[in-house]
Amino acid sequence: MEICRTKDAIRAWRATAEHVTLVPTMGFLHAGHLSLVRRARAEGGKVAVSIFVNPTQFGPTEDLATYPRDEARDLDLLRTEGVDAVFIPDVAEVYDPAAQTIVETTELAKVLIGKLRPGHFRGVATVVTKLFNIIRPDAAVFGEKDYQQVAVIRTMVRDLDMDVTIIGAPIEREADGLAMSSRNVRLTPEDRASAPILARALDEAAVMAPTGVTASRLRSHVRATLEAEPRAQVQSVDIRDAETLETISGPLTRPAVILLAVKFGQVFLIDNRVVTPKE
Repeated sequence: MEICRTKDAIRAWRATAEHVTLVPTMGFLHAGHLSLVRRARAEGGKVAVSIFVNPTQFGPTEDLATYPRDEARDLDLLRTEGVDAVFIPDVAEVYDPAAQTIVETTELAKVLIGKLRPGHFRGVATVVTKLFNIIRPDAAVFGEKDYQQVAVIRTMVRDLDMDVTIIGAPIEREADGLAMSSRNVRLTPEDRASAPILARALDEAAVMAPTGVTASRLRSHVRATLEAEPRAQVQSVDIRDAETLETISGPLTRPAVILLAVKFGQVFLIDNRVVTPKE
C-alpha cells in the first residue's frame, strides 16, 4: 500500500493506475468507512483513500480540535482491506495561505445542515474539488449517512462538468440502529445509550409513510419522538423530496427523505431515511 503525504507523491502513483476509485475520509475509520472501501473495490481497478480532517468545513465553535484521530490504526485497517494508495496530506499541503478560490453550491449550501452550520458545505465542496483535481479519480464513493453532502457533491460535479462518477453507499449501523460515525466515540455512556432514538424515530416514520400521512404530520411525529428523549437536543427535523431535496407539503406522493440533526451533549449527530408513500 502506497502512503502519499504530498500532492506530487499521489500524482506520481495515479500516473501508474489505469482506473481509480477514491474514498474521501477524515480518518478515525470504522466499519462504515470500510464498507465504502469495499464498494470502491467492486468498481475494479485501484482504490485510493484520502485521510484529511478538513478545517474549512468546521465552524469556529465546532469540534475540529477534538475530532478523533488515529493514523496508525487507520492504515492497518486499510492494509487489511487491500487499499492501493492512501493520501494523507497536512493542511499546508492542501491549502495555500494565499488561496482565494472557493467552490459552493449556492442554494443547497444554505438549507438543512447548511443552515445549521453556515459555511460547512462550502468547505466540503472546496476540499472535494481539490481532491478530485489532485488525484483525478474515475469514481468516488460517499456514504449516504451524509445525505445532503452526497446531493451537494453530485450537484457540484454536474454543474462544473467534472469527469467523475459519484457513488452513494448505504448507511452502516450499529446493532442497536445507531448510524456509524467517527463522532460516536465522543458520546458519554448515557448519551450513547440514548442516541439510538434517531433510528427508532426513523423506523416509526417508515411505517407511517404508506398510510397516507401528510408531511407535516410525519414531521411532527418524528420530532415528538425525539423530544421525548431528555438527552436529545433536536436541531432539525426535515422532510424533503428524496431526489431534489425540495420542501414537501401535503400527503406524500413520491419517495421522501427524513433528515435528522440532533445533539447529545456537544456531539452533533445526523441520520436519515428514505420513506415511500402508499402506491
